[in-house]
Amino acid sequence: MKLLPDIEVVGLGQASLDFLGITSFFPRENEKSELQNVEIQCGGPASTAMVTLARLGIRTSFLGSISDDFFGREIVKGLKKEGVDFSLLTIRPGHTSQVAFIAISPQNGNRTIFWHRGSVPPLKREEVALAHFPKARILHVDGLMIEAAIEAARQARKMGWKIVMDAGTLRQGSPDLIRFVDIVVASEGFAKALVGPGAPMEKALEAFMEMGAGKAVITLGAQGSVGCENGKIIFQRSYPVMAVDTTGAGDVYHGAYIYGVLQHWDMAACMRFASAVAAMKCRRIGARDGIPRLEEVWSFIEDQE
Repeated sequence: MKLLPDIEVVGLGQASLDFLGITSFFPRENEKSELQNVEIQCGGPASTAMVTLARLGIRTSFLGSISDDFFGREIVKGLKKEGVDFSLLTIRPGHTSQVAFIAISPQNGNRTIFWHRGSVPPLKREEVALAHFPKARILHVDGLMIEAAIEAARQARKMGWKIVMDAGTLRQGSPDLIRFVDIVVASEGFAKALVGPGAPMEKALEAFMEMGAGKAVITLGAQGSVGCENGKIIFQRSYPVMAVDTTGAGDVYHGAYIYGVLQHWDMAACMRFASAVAAMKCRRIGARDGIPRLEEVWSFIEDQE
């Protein structure tokens, strides 16, 4: 068995090739809108979180399922460029990998995403083997390959790892995964789908605890984030930046939050650091180009306070 003893965090989930462009306006049906600043970058929740950690100096590995098509080859190039281990990434020839087309508003950097999962089959339960990572400490799952994620969570729990979940969209099987999770970092959309659009976020935090999560955080975009640790509600403001593109901000928040967990910080410190890193990312187009290095983050936080 191949052993990767230097890996500290393993991410399991999706990777994507993103085509991004700034649009002057969003056209109605059967209209046209010219795109500006068209770029091609890699994205995907779990893979971008691993890239974030790699930029911050953490050794990571990404597990997922892609094909050998153009999209898949670019995904591999993106991981290799960032120093994320992909030696156990499953590559299934003859299929299509995940791809997204992203239109960005020039007013506030908000993005509209059209994405295709691809024809490549998801990672199978029997293909998950965390024993390859004898010294890893954290498993991060994005819940998009639910059977493989649950199996990985089972294995991680037996090995004494912490398990962090990116709860982006409420899907069938999400509650089954949450009961294995130590920390849920959820989107506002996931929270509203769970408890209803009019319910306070505190109710969603309570719901995550009742489902079995040890701790929970909900990201609220420009409104910051709110979390619950040991029964205490914690609010973290967002850091003001000139936002060019919010694509991947949540994914980056997850990776930066995990960095704090590795440092044994409390929730408030993890949220503060993650909010800063996510804000900095938004200053450039794409999920990854704007992810800062560690020294840049501390300088940014110091300037903001």
